[in-house]
Amino acid sequence: MITSKADYVDYLNKDKIALGLTSNSQQSKIINIISPNPIWKFQKALRKLEYYTNCKNNGLNKFYFFYLKYKFKKISMKLGFSIPPNVFGPGLSIVHYGTIVINSNAKVGSNCRMHACVNIGASGGTKEAPQLGDNIYIAPGAKIYGNIKISNNTAIGANAVVHKTFEEEGILLAGNPAKKIKEIDIKRIIKHI
Repeated sequence: MITSKADYVDYLNKDKIALGLTSNSQQSKIINIISPNPIWKFQKALRKLEYYTNCKNNGLNKFYFFYLKYKFKKISMKLGFSIPPNVFGPGLSIVHYGTIVINSNAKVGSNCRMHACVNIGASGGTKEAPQLGDNIYIAPGAKIYGNIKISNNTAIGANAVVHKTFEEEGILLAGNPAKKIKEIDIKRIIKHI
């Protein structure tokens, strides 16, 4: 969670690396001006909203906070994201825009790489939502729900339905219901870690 200006800058830098936007060449700067990356724009808005929610949500900053919430909601709806603040750790990489729904009680560690049509939520009217570790890869269409925990260095396959806890690290989960398919090296999937 972002608790200071230094955290805010650190999160932005790690998100930028995760998205592969580290090039500072003149060509990339021109392309970014002509056609800005909408996902990077969303992630910057998310991190700024988190910073103002956690650190600067008082006095005159309250007005700017409400403006940031409005701006964040607008870009979220445009991209099809329903991602609340303070869920993801640093190094978030959203690969494509499209429907992504995340429960506000869910927690995901650092270096999460996620595709479209992902759903992380509560189950059966309860408030408890999944708690995912660091270095998690979530393929398109995965559904993760309930009061469960997923360990570090885990990959979740396309259209997998995960509704129980997996405490073993370095595994691939797939299927409906999800089960361990094999052991994997997450660094082959999430390249920036």
